[in-house]
Amino acid sequence: MSDQRNPPDVSQEQAEDAVRILLRWAGEDPSREGLLDTPKRVVKAYRDWFSGYGEDPADYLKRTFKEVEGYDEMVVLRDIEFESHCEHHMAPIVGRAHVGYLPTNRVVGISKLARVVEGYARRFQVQEKLTAQIAHCIQENLHPAGVAVVVDASHECMTTRGVHKRGVSMVTSQMLGAFRDDARTRAEFLEFIGLHGSMRR
Repeated sequence: MSDQRNPPDVSQEQAEDAVRILLRWAGEDPSREGLLDTPKRVVKAYRDWFSGYGEDPADYLKRTFKEVEGYDEMVVLRDIEFESHCEHHMAPIVGRAHVGYLPTNRVVGISKLARVVEGYARRFQVQEKLTAQIAHCIQENLHPAGVAVVVDASHECMTTRGVHKRGVSMVTSQMLGAFRDDARTRAEFLEFIGLHGSMRR
């Protein structure tokens, strides 16, 4: 099932006008020199920040490799940096994802795991949903014995507004298959990513 969405029925000009309206609402004059090109820059930035809507992360997992000499131990990719945006306040979420899986008879190029993270991160998100989407995408497309995903991120909707608490990060996890059912497998993964003993089922 594809995650791709139809092209938006909003033109470039309409998007830029929306930015001008927000500037006026904030008390600014969109026609002053320093802000003349801001609407165009913001729309261009949005194309980058939310490019995940134009792709299906599952596509990155379609090319796999079977010649792995029977390797069936854990594959872990740590510290995948990402930037996303909170769907509640449209504020940045910045963090790292750790992804692991237990292959059955095939593996995928490690860069593809990072692309799956990026594909879901470059959308409006809540961290819990992002974590689950990454894990289920890998499970449904690679059919491994298990998948583990841990996401550690800071949310600017909390650090730059509201309670204004800096230095706080949120950790979420999704364990599927062997990682959920076998405490030793889960502990091994958490040890690999440096969280052994700090997370419980």
